[in-house]
Amino acid sequence: MKPSTCTGAALAAALAFAAATTAAQVKIGVIASTTGPTAVVGIPQKNTVALLPRKIGDLTVEYIVLDDASDPTQTVMNVKKLITEHNIDALIGPSGSPNAVGVVQFMAETGTPMLAPVGTTAVVLPMDDKKRWVFKTTQNDALISDALIAHMRKNGVKTVGFIGFNDPYGENWYNVFAAQAQKAGIAIVANERYLRSDGSVIGQVAKLMAAKPDAVLVAAAGGPTVLPHITLVDAGYKGRIYQTHGAAAPDFLRMGGAKVEGGVLAASLMLVLPEIPVGVPSKQVAQDYVAAYEKMYGSKPATFGANVYDAGLLLQRAIPEAAKRGKPGTPEFRAALRDAVEGTRELVGTQGVYNMTPADHSGFDERGRVLIVVKDGGWRLLKD
Repeated sequence: MKPSTCTGAALAAALAFAAATTAAQVKIGVIASTTGPTAVVGIPQKNTVALLPRKIGDLTVEYIVLDDASDPTQTVMNVKKLITEHNIDALIGPSGSPNAVGVVQFMAETGTPMLAPVGTTAVVLPMDDKKRWVFKTTQNDALISDALIAHMRKNGVKTVGFIGFNDPYGENWYNVFAAQAQKAGIAIVANERYLRSDGSVIGQVAKLMAAKPDAVLVAAAGGPTVLPHITLVDAGYKGRIYQTHGAAAPDFLRMGGAKVEGGVLAASLMLVLPEIPVGVPSKQVAQDYVAAYEKMYGSKPATFGANVYDAGLLLQRAIPEAAKRGKPGTPEFRAALRDAVEGTRELVGTQGVYNMTPADHSGFDERGRVLIVVKDGGWRLLKD
């Protein structure tokens, strides 16, 4: 009887330990488009997960990573799996703007915070009861657009041709840019769209060329940013071509080659770190991230990966606060986590400084952007 009693006691202790361990574990779902048209964005995001903290305070953190193949329908399926099977406390992802917009309602219905590393502001604005569960770890379109328009005005641009994705990213960019351009006295003389999966934009570029704009803005993200740019150059366009922060990836330079020389974009300082003064808050954080990524993978990360790294920094600050109000795996913890992220103040990330508010779930100011030009096959800080 005695051995049996000891065994029973040991089993009870093991079960109690397991229960305590489970209760103390935070589960973070990650959805990254590591295949499909958005893979240029998703691969560095997935890779970055390995650099996120596995222990925050007294809590261990588990990351469950899924690929949505750049397909919004698969994103929804992944979200449902993460919520119902894994009972996640928060979601980092997905990679694509349409994918993120499509799952906002599920995050709100289940009271699960989402840190979206996407370009479109549509996931957080206009703020409502659903979007209050979403935070965005990229600069809002208006912040980037404002910098581009300031450069256009400085360089005498009066007319602009617009070509963007035929999805929430392109649509939101057009709406934001059009409103700011009008105030700046800049006319949009052509408005074209294309799909992320398109292999040609010859027709759209022909219409842009016919409008004879002083400059063209490409509102896209990842690999597809290159297509309109090089097509314009091939068609003989001589004006300045602008890109959004969606083009901030090594593949833009690799695929565009000499044809993207002179292109201008506004993006995070990560692209031009050697030129950034030491006193700039994000410089050291960005350098640490780049060094860690390069050590692990042998190559420098695209800024898209930094969006996931910053999500990790936001959670690292918020989780200890949330743990004061609830245990991981409970609705109370998830609600407290949402509140803690929203309360983030002066958090220095890789791409800027975060100051979240109930009305602003991106939190970046001018410290989160610089103007950049493609010069001699690389990124250079734009000073003119």
